[in-house]
Amino acid sequence: MSMFELARSRLHRLLRVHFRPLIAAAAVSSLAMTTLPARAEIKVGYSDWPGWVAWAIAEQQGYFKKHGAAVRLVWFANYSDSISALSSGQVDANCQTWSDTMAPLAKGIPLKVVLVNDNSAGNDAVMAGPKVKRFADLKGKTVALEEFSVSHFLLVTALTRNKLSAKDVKIVNLSAGDAAAAFLSGRVDAATVWNPWVNKIELSGKGRSLFSSKDIPGLVPDLLVAQEKSLAAHRKDFIGMVKAWYDVERFIREDPDEAVKIMAKIVGLTPEEYKVFLPGTRFFGEKENLEAFGTDASTTRTLIGAAPAIVKFLDAYKLVEGKPDFAKALDASLVKEVAKK
Repeated sequence: MSMFELARSRLHRLLRVHFRPLIAAAAVSSLAMTTLPARAEIKVGYSDWPGWVAWAIAEQQGYFKKHGAAVRLVWFANYSDSISALSSGQVDANCQTWSDTMAPLAKGIPLKVVLVNDNSAGNDAVMAGPKVKRFADLKGKTVALEEFSVSHFLLVTALTRNKLSAKDVKIVNLSAGDAAAAFLSGRVDAATVWNPWVNKIELSGKGRSLFSSKDIPGLVPDLLVAQEKSLAAHRKDFIGMVKAWYDVERFIREDPDEAVKIMAKIVGLTPEEYKVFLPGTRFFGEKENLEAFGTDASTTRTLIGAAPAIVKFLDAYKLVEGKPDFAKALDASLVKEVAKK
């Protein structure tokens, strides 16, 4: 894992690789009656996280076609590879976190954030046993987590809010699955993990959530990020993607069982197994996107307000070189244009 990526490393849950089929389109001139070349599709990378897997709903329910978006979804088994693919221009857009977008921005790669798919709202949590009733009880204790991941960021944020620092605990670097196993076996006092391990620990009765992403709204946002040149060349398709996403968000809200069936199949899980991810994922519709793209920098509910805390963490662990111009990367024009119609 690159030291310059705050990777979620959600790939530990991935069981299968899927490449989505192409969407063919042809235009016919009403005047000359000659067949024109098919409009180029935009290639969009996505990987294993509920807010991104949900794009499969847009494809299967025909929402891309409904809104005139020529889109080819490209599955990445390794999330970090999708970030590299966007930075190098191999895809036109990618599903990635706000934190993972900072390093490419610091390198001067022209990217634009055009949509917020979701916020983690409980899927990431600091899990502790019954002897740890408050954060003060964690002082001097061992906490297992995957270093430099969202779990690490969550723990540092939680400690800071409780007047502690990372130096007050002993961090044990383990993958999320191994961290959960270490906690369940009693080898560590606490573990910072994400689902499905949060749910597994809760069901075991051996631990509970001491602090979760639900306590820091806006600080763990999952986004659609586009190459600036691709956005300029295919704005109509990206507008269609925004509209299609709003249909997806409504579909999940109104028919969660059917949504889970579609999403579970993409990652090779059963609907029952995948169902645990939905409560901890706050899917963003139009209202939430307009708020997230707001200009109030005093609240982490906006992307511009959440960015400084993220950059501070990246700087502290030398995970980013240079200063990312995150304000320049935010493009609210698409969600605003869709909202006007």
